[in-house]
Amino acid sequence: MDPQTPARTPTPRYFTWDEVAQRSGRENERWLVIDRKVYNISEFTRRHPGGSRVISHYAGQDATDPFVAFHINKGLVRKYMNSLLIGELSPEQPSFEPTKNKELIYEFRELQATVERMGLMKANHVFFLLYLLHILLLDVAAWLTLWVFGTSFVPFLLCAVLLSTAQAQAGWLQHDFGHLSVFSTSTWNHLLHHFVIGHLKGAPASWWNHLHFQHHAKPNCFRKDPDINMHPFFFALGKILSVELGKQKKKYMPYNHQHKYFFLIGPPALLPLYFQWYIFYFVFQRKKWVDLAWMISFYARISLTYVPLLGLKGLLGLFFMVRFLESNWFVWVTQMNHIPMHIDHDRNMDWVSTQLQATCNVHKSAFNDWFSGHLNFQIEHHLFPVMPRHNYHKVAPLVQSLCAKHGIEYQSKPLFSAFADIVYSLKESGQLWLDAYLHQ
Repeated sequence: MDPQTPARTPTPRYFTWDEVAQRSGRENERWLVIDRKVYNISEFTRRHPGGSRVISHYAGQDATDPFVAFHINKGLVRKYMNSLLIGELSPEQPSFEPTKNKELIYEFRELQATVERMGLMKANHVFFLLYLLHILLLDVAAWLTLWVFGTSFVPFLLCAVLLSTAQAQAGWLQHDFGHLSVFSTSTWNHLLHHFVIGHLKGAPASWWNHLHFQHHAKPNCFRKDPDINMHPFFFALGKILSVELGKQKKKYMPYNHQHKYFFLIGPPALLPLYFQWYIFYFVFQRKKWVDLAWMISFYARISLTYVPLLGLKGLLGLFFMVRFLESNWFVWVTQMNHIPMHIDHDRNMDWVSTQLQATCNVHKSAFNDWFSGHLNFQIEHHLFPVMPRHNYHKVAPLVQSLCAKHGIEYQSKPLFSAFADIVYSLKESGQLWLDAYLHQ
């Protein structure tokens, strides 16, 4: 080769949206688009730190906004993505699917830039330190109640209430670390996540990541959001899916009574009868030995502190009472923002529309903020999943303004209205199923 001849740069490969959409994982390959660049993630999904399913849910689609939303060190992540790059969209192709709302997408990205400039993505470490201390104080107060007042019924019950409160609040705090919302580096977030969910609660961080990131990627999307996996085997959820189930003449449960049996198999049972056992299956099946070690440290701690006071049987009774109380707290709070909302198959909508149709808020108050771990700001949390929770109320007016401009409903309601809407929506979808089952 003539030394004066410049080296040829490889000609970039260009693709259309139709070509990308065909690589959705239903066959062999999985592609996705980020900032007009096309990536082949077929082999990478198994190595994806956030889990294989969450990234696969965007196969065949534009993933620019979820990519920005989920990662705190985007520059570092992009370096690892270079090996997956196979081309880019053809110049005549739009930057995202033609079916999506162009103006809404661009204005939301402007809002993201504004949020960054306002410093709303930076955490107040004192807030989270005090939050952790209040959980530890509740934990200590529970043990001291038995140690000082004895193990009769009233101190036992008070101990269970204090421990349940500590467990529920630790659940909200692990959620912060799991979302990388507290520290600027993933390492510290992951370490504290293991401590809170593993040592303080006895659950595996990898299990939470596996389920929760999918929920955020595609909320209320059937077969992509594991939080609605109780459809159709236990409940008929959402108007569209319930009618679809009825037309197919499928009946796994008497869904027209689901608003009644929800009180039996929903809030009381999820943690003690399902999660408590499934987490051990998960860590052994996936060989998550680090998670198992953190979990063992939790069970060792409560055994060493409570067996001398209660004996083994007494500890088991206390443990399952705590899980029962915590389960009621957890289910009502986590379902009030989603079950009454739109539930459907994935329609590949833009990020804002996807999140807003699946989420609603509960009015701000000091109690509601504490009781729900600030998940009463579910809309803001879903739009900005790595934002520290103490900043949700600051960005809320900006989100409301964006929604009003584009005619998107921004729902916020009182706490008990939100609880009631769970039951009302189950009753409505159960009736829709019955009508379709009998008459369509």
